[in-house]
Amino acid sequence: MTAVSRRDLTDIHRGDWVDRRLPQAMRPYARLARLDRPVGIWLTLFPCWAALFQAAHGLPGIRDFLVFTLGAFLMRSAGSTINDIADRNFDGHVERTRLRPLANGEIGIPSAVLFMVVQLALAASLLVVLSPDTRLLALCVVPLVFIYPFCKRFTYWPQAVLGAAFNWGMLMAWSQVAGHVPVGAVLMWAGAVAWQIGYDTAYAYVDARDDKRLGLKSTAILFGSRGKVCIALFYGLTLAAWSLGGWMLGMSELYAIGMMVIAVHLAWQAWRFDLDRPEISYRLFLANILTGALLAVAAFVGTF
Repeated sequence: MTAVSRRDLTDIHRGDWVDRRLPQAMRPYARLARLDRPVGIWLTLFPCWAALFQAAHGLPGIRDFLVFTLGAFLMRSAGSTINDIADRNFDGHVERTRLRPLANGEIGIPSAVLFMVVQLALAASLLVVLSPDTRLLALCVVPLVFIYPFCKRFTYWPQAVLGAAFNWGMLMAWSQVAGHVPVGAVLMWAGAVAWQIGYDTAYAYVDARDDKRLGLKSTAILFGSRGKVCIALFYGLTLAAWSLGGWMLGMSELYAIGMMVIAVHLAWQAWRFDLDRPEISYRLFLANILTGALLAVAAFVGTF
C-alpha cells in the first residue's frame, strides 16, 4: 500500500481536534489510540460507571471512580493500538481504515510497539491501588485484548470477544468495591456483551464487502440478510439480562423505568437499521453512546 502524503493527510484531517491542538509529531499516535474517535471510550466508560454505581449502591469513592475511568481510557487506547498492529496488512485495503497511521505509513511497527508498551505500562501502574482479587481479574482480560484482533481470521464472532474484553471493567468494579462478583453483576456484564454484539454488528456492515474480499469474518457476514432480526435479538437479550441482573442487585423502580427508556431506544435502532444503507450503520453505532449513558443513569437512580 503506497503511503499517503503528509499534505494529503493534512487535507483529510483538517478540522478535527487532534490536528488543531496537538503538535505534528504527536498526531499519528493520538489517532493510533483513537483519541480522535472517542466514541469507543464512552462505550467502555458508561457500563463501567454503571457497575461502580451498582456495586457502591450510590456514588463510589473518588479514588475508585478515577482509577476505573483512567483504566478504561488506557485499555481502550492500548487495545486500539494492538488492533492496528495486528491488522496493519488489512487496514490499507479497507475504505474505512485505509488512513490509519500504520496503514498509511505515518508510523512504523517498532514505534507502534513501543507506544503500545507504554500504554500497557501506564494501565498496569493502576493495579497497585486495586485489591488482589481485582488485580487477578485485570490480568485475566489481557489475553482477550491480544486475541481479539486475530479472531476475525478464524471465527465469525469477533464481536463477542470484543464485547467480553470491552466490558470487563464491570466485573472488576464489583470485585473492587464490593469484594465479590454476584450473579446479578455477571448478568449485567453478559447484557453488555450482547449489547456490543448488537451495535458492533451494525457497525460491521459498513466493512462487510471489504471483509469478504479479504477473507475476514464478522457477525455481519454471518448474519447476512438476517442482520436486522439478529441485531434486534441481541438487543432483546441485552434488555433481559440488564433487567434481571438489576432486579437481582436490588435496583429500585427507577431502574425499571430506565430499562423501559433503553428498550424504546434500542427498538428504534433495530427498526432504523437498513442493510441497503451502510451510512446509517455508523450513525446507529454512535447512537449507543446514549444507550450507555442511559444505563449509567438508570444504575445510579436505581440505588435510590
